[in-house]
Amino acid sequence: MGFGKTVAVAAAAAAIMLSAGGATAQDKRVRIQLAGAFPSTTAVLGPAQARVVEMMKTLSGGSLDVRFFEPGALMPASQYFDAVSNGSLDMAWTVAGFFTGKDPAFAMFASVPFGPEAGEYLAWMRYGGGEQLQKELHAKYNIEVVTCGLIAPEASGWFRKEIKSVDDLKGLKMRFFGLGAIVMQKLGVSTQILQAGEIFQALQLGTIDATEFSMPVMDMTLGFHQVAKHYYFPGWHQMSTLNHLYVSKTKWAELSATQRAIIKAACDANMLEQFAEGEAKQFGAMKELQTKGVTLHYWSKEILAAYEKTWNEVAVEQAAKSPEFKKAWESYSTFRSGYKLWRDYGYLKQN
Repeated sequence: MGFGKTVAVAAAAAAIMLSAGGATAQDKRVRIQLAGAFPSTTAVLGPAQARVVEMMKTLSGGSLDVRFFEPGALMPASQYFDAVSNGSLDMAWTVAGFFTGKDPAFAMFASVPFGPEAGEYLAWMRYGGGEQLQKELHAKYNIEVVTCGLIAPEASGWFRKEIKSVDDLKGLKMRFFGLGAIVMQKLGVSTQILQAGEIFQALQLGTIDATEFSMPVMDMTLGFHQVAKHYYFPGWHQMSTLNHLYVSKTKWAELSATQRAIIKAACDANMLEQFAEGEAKQFGAMKELQTKGVTLHYWSKEILAAYEKTWNEVAVEQAAKSPEFKKAWESYSTFRSGYKLWRDYGYLKQN
């Protein structure tokens, strides 16, 4: 489904949804600055940002006058949270897991190590209480949050040398995201979070020895294969990842009920399109990477077991440190425990 079809479907749905509430032309025009966390040239993520902007404009008949800014154009992407929180930035399209420095609980609504695939994750978010907890947490920082994208799963990372045992990880400097970074730290890796546009140079200059970022098609557009030739799977730390639209409470208050509904409809349509595109394009990128001298690896059972064991320790530690993490973790774990019955009987088991 291309962008035109996505807009057509979303527009039809929005027309039905909004027909009882009057035409969007009645809404006042609201100017909005929206900053993206990813360069537009980044596969899947880049187009997803642009798609949301165009859908909001189209579905609102222009009453949402959204102007998109590349990361760094207004400020570094790492500063989006504070800027939206204090109202100096209207909107940001980002990932909540970038902001675990505020509270580790933010990562629970972005991606969870050894977590669910996309369907189960969305089920918890929409019908298991996840989105309500996400909303409550962000409200403490004066941010309105809308789940606005979905990819699944990611790769595990790029390494200059082959990793044959857990001991080979010790001493490495690595860009790593979210809760998985804490796991890697406990296994002897020195981690840091870098935004998308900062990673290649750090890898090239040797500031870091390894990196994870996203799916093969996205990683390829960032050029990691030019420096590191060992590419590991599966992405145990991000089996599915949600993107988010952050809106300052000040700007949200300016919007009509219709405009708010349009934003949510645009984000829902974007999740569908982004997920489908991400799933469709990975195998082609993997084949191309192989032609460029990249070796694809699947982690050994022993190393995956070490990652999982360490993650279980990290989850307990984070729940003890953060009441918000504990609340989200308990909700998530309870839902997954119940969902297991459906997963075990409802889906074919792969050999």
